Amino acid sequence: MVIHVRFHGRGGQGMKTASRIVGTAALLDGFVAQDSPVYGAERRGAPMSAYVRIAKETILERGVIPTPDLVVVADDTLLDDATVEPLAGLPPAGALLISTPHSVEEVRLRAGHSGPIVARDFLSLVLEQVGSVAAGSAALASAACAILGLSERAAVAALGAELGAIGLSPATIRANLRLAELARAGITPVRLPAPSVPQPGDGSRVVDVAYAPPEAGAPSVTARPNTFLRKTGNWRVFRPIIDLDRCTRCWICFVRCPDGAIELDAEDIPRVDYEVCKGCLICVEECPIHCITKIREGRRWAPALVAP
Repeated sequence: MVIHVRFHGRGGQGMKTASRIVGTAALLDGFVAQDSPVYGAERRGAPMSAYVRIAKETILERGVIPTPDLVVVADDTLLDDATVEPLAGLPPAGALLISTPHSVEEVRLRAGHSGPIVARDFLSLVLEQVGSVAAGSAALASAACAILGLSERAAVAALGAELGAIGLSPATIRANLRLAELARAGITPVRLPAPSVPQPGDGSRVVDVAYAPPEAGAPSVTARPNTFLRKTGNWRVFRPIIDLDRCTRCWICFVRCPDGAIELDAEDIPRVDYEVCKGCLICVEECPIHCITKIREGRRWAPALVAP
């Protein structure tokens, strides 16, 4: 029996590291484990995924996980991204672990999932304890280990090993270990559904992957930029807000924006195009008078959660 875990997050939220922590913890608890992240160009805010398989015997499967037993979602705004669909393939009895300020009941109504749900505002906990969004790896990996029934000893050892391998200072590692302890508190193992085994005649089919020469996958950019086709505005975790009453029209935010998401109107006043802005917050850092602030995304669907 293989347990399948699928992680969904955005670049910079630490989900690649989270999957490694869970895989390493499984190895330390005596299991066979396999983990593999999938992402394109490493752009902060871009959706990414990672996959972990855990078993007691050799794992022969490879590639993406279409039907996970546990889905870990680092950012509730991904639920609105039609190109990601983090809950796709999750069976009714599968478990969902999600970082969100919303309650379990609100998430269940929004996601339409009937299985076990662990919903906590891990992002606020991460910012409070460590101050870096990337520390979400420690919080969500620790919570995932608890859901999977992996020992706390293995989870702590895996976290220390993985964070040490990426060169974090001892003080930062200690802060992450404290964060992991808080994130794990109160979470009990979830009995995951036994994976279904395809039977002959049930419509399942084995796909034989054909060989292709290496040059078939070589980069070849021939299309024009497609920013206007792919709205990067749904990559945001935080939204920049310009206080126009204080703005001096220095244009620094307009010049520094790497994606052209800030435009000047007819009166040379900067305006943010939120369909393009991916929330890098460079404008917040560059504003000389600090009239650009940030607010957290992910609360806009709350009013729609009221049952009829």
